[in-house]
Formats: sequence, structure tokens, C-alpha cells
Amino acid sequence: MKHLTQYFLRGLLTALPLGLTVYLLFQFLGWMENLAARFARPLLGEAYVPGLGLLLGVAGIVLLGFLVSRPCVARLLTLIELPFTNLPVVKNIYGSLKDFADFFSPKKTGARQMVVALKAPGQELELVGLVTRQQLDDLPAGFTPGDRVAVYLPMGYMIGGYTVFVPRSWVRPVDMPVEEAMRASLFAWMGNSSDDNARPPRAF
Repeated sequence: MKHLTQYFLRGLLTALPLGLTVYLLFQFLGWMENLAARFARPLLGEAYVPGLGLLLGVAGIVLLGFLVSRPCVARLLTLIELPFTNLPVVKNIYGSLKDFADFFSPKKTGARQMVVALKAPGQELELVGLVTRQQLDDLPAGFTPGDRVAVYLPMGYMIGGYTVFVPRSWVRPVDMPVEEAMRASLFAWMGNSSDDNARPPRAF
């Protein structure tokens, strides 16, 4: 019975991430298909076939990305965003989501994102974080001057974290993608179970 329970849990933990990913992807694609078909079907009539709405939706997103890359359209988008950036409560939600999306978007030359290990001098404790600002010169008065960087320290098992401003000498680059570091932080940097089983137990 014990072995059956272990096999069931292992099978569940294997199938759950795959199943949830497929389900969410299916829901997103279905939503996009329905939304695009609502506008495409009246125009195309008999020529409309299932799946065409999805293709048109993807093409529309690509076209939108191209348009917002143009300076004139970007200025127009700024005007459209005015209600979302000025209404109470709404501006906080919209601003947070936009900043989070911009953090992972392609950056201009010179803007770098990197994973770092933060360690204060004389301390053995290390914190893994993401450098969000390389220069602090444009921050309001009151911050400690000097060669400092902003480091975001994500928290495990929840969306949240802390931003700290530390001397640049306190951080050391870590060779891993930002997305991988965020995913590892979300699950508290738990190692692969097969790797853990291969290692002998250690005393703390």
C-alpha cells in the first residue's frame, strides 16, 4: 500500500505541471480564437474556417507589436493609457503589471538584466536577486550616494519580494537566465528529486 501511494504521488506530480500547462494554453488559445472569430466571421462569411480566428489573432498581436515600436504610435498609446494611469487603484494595478511585463521585454542596448548573488562584506549569507537598475543617479534626493545598484529579491511560493539598494561591490553575477532564476525562487530553489536521491545525506 505504501508503494502504491508513492507511485500515485509521483505520477500525480509528474502529470500535474504538464496537465495545467496544456489546460491553460488550451484556454488561452480558445479565448483568442473566439475573440478573433467574433470579428472575422461576419467579414468572411462562408470563407471562415475554424482556426482562422486564432491565426488572425496571432497576426494582430504581431502587428500590434510592430506598431507600438513606431514612435508616433507609441505616443498615441501613451494617450490611450491615460485613464489606466490616473484612476485610483486602477493605476496601481496597471502600473505594477506593466512594470513587470517591461522587465522581461527586450531592452535597448545598454540596459542589462542579470541574476546576482548578493553578499555583504564579512557575512556568509548569500541572497539571490535580480539587478533592476544599474544607475541610481535619477532617483529622488535622500538615497545614499555612491556606486550602487538596485537588486530585487524575490520571495518563494508567492508573488512578492524586496528591492534593496546596495553597493555594486556587494553583488556578483550568476550565470543563469532571469526566467530560470525567477522560477527557481518561486519554488524556494528546491533541487531536482533525482539529484537529491543520488547524493548521500548530509548532517547540518
